[in-house]
Amino acid sequence: MNSSTYWWESAPAMIDEDARAAAEARQGILTKPPGALGKLETLAIQLAALQGREKPRVDRVDITVFAGDHGVVAEGISAFPQQVTYEMVKNFASGGAAINVLAKSLGATLKVVNLGTVVEADELPGVVNQLLGPGTANFTRQSAMTRQQLDSAMQVGRATVMQCRQKDSELFIGGEMGIGNTTAAAAICCALLGVEAHTMAGPGTGLDSEGVSHKADVISRALAAHADQAKTPIDVLRIFGGFEIAALTGCYIACAQESIAVLVDGFISTCAALCASRLCVGSEQWFLYSHASAEPGHATILAALDAEPVLDLGMRLGEGSGAAVVVPILRQACALHSEMATFAEAGVSDG
Repeated sequence: MNSSTYWWESAPAMIDEDARAAAEARQGILTKPPGALGKLETLAIQLAALQGREKPRVDRVDITVFAGDHGVVAEGISAFPQQVTYEMVKNFASGGAAINVLAKSLGATLKVVNLGTVVEADELPGVVNQLLGPGTANFTRQSAMTRQQLDSAMQVGRATVMQCRQKDSELFIGGEMGIGNTTAAAAICCALLGVEAHTMAGPGTGLDSEGVSHKADVISRALAAHADQAKTPIDVLRIFGGFEIAALTGCYIACAQESIAVLVDGFISTCAALCASRLCVGSEQWFLYSHASAEPGHATILAALDAEPVLDLGMRLGEGSGAAVVVPILRQACALHSEMATFAEAGVSDG
């Protein structure tokens, strides 16, 4: 197949600049000094442009959490054992995880997709099994995924978004769960951005300084081993990525193609956003960034994407939790933008 036929290379939808201009004009006549609501104003304007309407809304929010295991855990890069991935999938199914609590409080839909864990998957309520294998391979020894596994994971992400499109979703949040995935994300970003492993490696699930140093050494060794093959973004994702990172990448690209605003979570999700921006040029225009992760490499990825997150609460949980926390802020931004009186309506002099 010629690379030009891959679905993820199709151009993203155009941003509605007329809606942006109308929203900017509305902000200029609301009963407040110009810029007085700070980033709440810019968020409302950005959402207006993405949704194609002067008064945006964030009522229908769809959250999907993708889970998958990572073979690189065999290198001793995680403070938690690999079976925790599936144990957390079961926790999602029973409603006990942070993202369950947040989704319920937001009235958001929540779906969990298991793409492949070392623990054999049972049928669980609210969990969709689309198994691509018992996790990825150890990328210090071979590519993490076959090309077929990568294509399938990205297609799962795309199919997820097409379901959201049928429900007229106003905002998409992607979450992830996978022991070892901060190592995979760090390796991807090192390869794409040309930075050193010691810049990107962080504590993940709770490594001490010695553990972080070992993690960086593992990443450096893998980067050297695959230097001749990791030449394109799609190869970088295949060689170092995870099923859940690939699925998120597919989601983000499909959202951009289908005109759905994306609220990006933390370190892993921003890595997927970086991959999406490299595979589908311009897709990043559809992304909002929720929070600054405590994982140290996150700042480097945000800088590469010229992205400014809404919050910095020191979070590093994943699951889409940081993005979910930001949704009420987006809703308040929309409410202020849409419901405040104009100077003319209020009979207030505008100077």
